[in-house]
Amino acid sequence: MWKPAEKIRWQPSPGRVPDAAEVSSSILFSPLDAGRLHLRNRTWVPAMVPWRATEDGHVTPEVLDWYGRFARGKPAALVVEATGIRDVPSGPLLRIGHDRFLEGLGELTGRVRDESGGDTRLFIQLIDFLAIKRRPAPEKFFDRYLDITADHRRALSMADDSEADVRAALAAMPRDDLKQVLTPREWEALTMGHRERVTDTHLPHVAELPEVLPGLFSDAALRAQKAGFDGVELHYAHAYTMASFLSATNTRTDGYGNSREGRIRLPLEVFRQVRGTVSDGFVVGARFLAHEAIDGGSTLEDVCYFAAEFARAGMDFLSLSRGGKFDDAKQPKVGATAYPYTGPSGYECMPQFISDDLGPFGRNFAATKAIRQAVRDAGFEPPVVGAGGIHNFDIAEAALQDGVADVIAAARQSLADPDWFRKLETGHGRDIRLCEYTNYCEGLDQNHKQVTCKLWDRVGLDEPGILKSSDGKRRLTPPDWSPE
Repeated sequence: MWKPAEKIRWQPSPGRVPDAAEVSSSILFSPLDAGRLHLRNRTWVPAMVPWRATEDGHVTPEVLDWYGRFARGKPAALVVEATGIRDVPSGPLLRIGHDRFLEGLGELTGRVRDESGGDTRLFIQLIDFLAIKRRPAPEKFFDRYLDITADHRRALSMADDSEADVRAALAAMPRDDLKQVLTPREWEALTMGHRERVTDTHLPHVAELPEVLPGLFSDAALRAQKAGFDGVELHYAHAYTMASFLSATNTRTDGYGNSREGRIRLPLEVFRQVRGTVSDGFVVGARFLAHEAIDGGSTLEDVCYFAAEFARAGMDFLSLSRGGKFDDAKQPKVGATAYPYTGPSGYECMPQFISDDLGPFGRNFAATKAIRQAVRDAGFEPPVVGAGGIHNFDIAEAALQDGVADVIAAARQSLADPDWFRKLETGHGRDIRLCEYTNYCEGLDQNHKQVTCKLWDRVGLDEPGILKSSDGKRRLTPPDWSPE
């Protein structure tokens, strides 16, 4: 992963441990009743992909144990990982694009209800993504993947030569010369791997996204309701399809790009069809970016507009993330795919303890506060879910008091200790296992390995009944804990 040049080392802190009076008077542990969204307090575990589903997207015992373990920590809300809405292969990621997934997803909702004693509201994140290919070996690219055009022949003065000779000539060219001959997209396909964009409207399936996606999302949301979820979170963030429609890099000319109004058109159409398909009490919100953190990306003013329009349309919550784009991703090795959390924007999404003057804790707060205020100024009050390096009571409570957010989401800290909210609430804050923000977990995710935390994955490996990773070296769930 990219790191800031300053390389300042930051140290997470346990902060103050609140006593019973502070807990009872805090915003963090006060109820939230806002429209359809009812939470017993303001604690939220956001979506994380643990790589525990089957290769064809079904729930496994490992998936059940993963979410069951978070549920035992009794967060007010728990969001299940990004789950594919299409019935297409996507590796060990959960899917919801067909009714055959309902049985397993129903087991998942039942497990979370049982483990949390009904205290945790369960949502599922719905995602769509376009095709991305592995970076090819150069010889394979020139031999099989590159379409030879008249422009290639003209640049090489090989108008009448055989295609095989043209391919051989291109393969033999020095890289600097080759970059002048290939188009930018061809160069990208060679050096990064081919990646579809929402602006590739010459491809029929991309041109048809505005006609296809509302139905796919609404069908998936209806399945989520049938499976027993309390709501869905529409994934409009990071490097994926819906975020790409919102991005200022979206230059589509069919009414679904360029202007703010054009870029938000499909996200609103998706939401409205979902809202019209599920029952009135079913929660529908979205996760989107407070800052794209890429050159030419959407501005804060753009996002304030998007957030206000989402609220105007009736979204039940607005969950804000940051960065995580393909645009500045690190070049993958041959045979690997680009990973959108390896460049500067990826760092903004998951900042490490080695950082710059801003540091990794609360890095997204200023933008989140401005967006929340813009929504309030527009006359709407959906809860805003804030995230970004939150790991102690002081940070969480201050964010709520300062108007940054209405709900506190913590991913890496919850992974390090799924009981940390509960420990604070029950007076056991000194027992919290504090995330070190080394991004050990992110490294596993990048390599599509079962995600764990270094603080617990080698603890008690000889205990009976412990599920272990596929290599047998790590435990797949954190150690149990209960108040004394």
